[in-house]
Amino acid sequence: MHAAAGSASVAGTVLDVSGASVSGADVGLMHEDGTQVHTMVSEADGEFNFTNIPAGSYLVTVNAKGFSPFTSAEFAVAMLQAYEVPDVSLSVATSILEVTVRPTELIAAEQIRAEEKQRIIGVLPDFYTSYVYNAAPLTSKQKFSLATHATFDPVAMLGVGIAAGIEQASNSYPGYGQGAAGYSKRFAAKFVDGRSSDYLTHAIFPALLHQDPRYYYQGSGSVKSRLVHAVNSAFVARSDSGRSMPNYSYLLGDLSAGALSNLYYPKANRGAGLVFTNTAVGLAGRIGLNIVREFFSKRVTPDASGDGKE
Repeated sequence: MHAAAGSASVAGTVLDVSGASVSGADVGLMHEDGTQVHTMVSEADGEFNFTNIPAGSYLVTVNAKGFSPFTSAEFAVAMLQAYEVPDVSLSVATSILEVTVRPTELIAAEQIRAEEKQRIIGVLPDFYTSYVYNAAPLTSKQKFSLATHATFDPVAMLGVGIAAGIEQASNSYPGYGQGAAGYSKRFAAKFVDGRSSDYLTHAIFPALLHQDPRYYYQGSGSVKSRLVHAVNSAFVARSDSGRSMPNYSYLLGDLSAGALSNLYYPKANRGAGLVFTNTAVGLAGRIGLNIVREFFSKRVTPDASGDGKE
């Protein structure tokens, strides 16, 4: 872009902070009002020279790859003057690192959605196994949501029906009787057993005690270390802050669910024995399930997300 010819000139040398010349920089000569007058590229030695410039007030701008933009102070040029622009020194551009901070709750929600797709051999729910060893902690709302999703899963309901059928065939809890009425009572008892246990151990007590109800897949180390991890996980929980602590949620949840069972089991079977029997069964089942999770589930869960402790 060219303006009316004049008798003055504006020159200078583009340097970096070390004093080395910068070639190939885009140099612009502008009027004080921002109107561009001339543009050129600095020479191999960093020099630039605008000639035939009318008298007036100007600014020089410099842009070069890898450097921060430079704008000179305003200067006045008289007729016939050869003006030298001082201190055209470019500083290295500061990289702008854009860091997106995502709320922990959002990360946890995404991880839950992945966990809710996990099914052993594509059928059996594996929602409470976290294959991401450093998963984000769950909010209380998320704990209840995951418990609801798991406990009312169609496969879980099928399991209730099968368990009730086995009890019917073996005449467990004979006070329920036989026939359709007996099966219905057994089904209702197993249904309430499972739902109360799930909510108490996976949602209510974990929310109150700030504990994570999930099993964290280790997946590495010796067989002994993995076995110890699986068994210990029935007794040691991860807190919402990431610390290890006694698994009060499972213990209190199993005891509470056992106590509730006294409300609907046959009178002949009620009492402390029923509570502790159901608690022991729940604990033993959890240990066995953890061992299956650690050594078997990952290989037959197509949607398992994560590889455990690396």
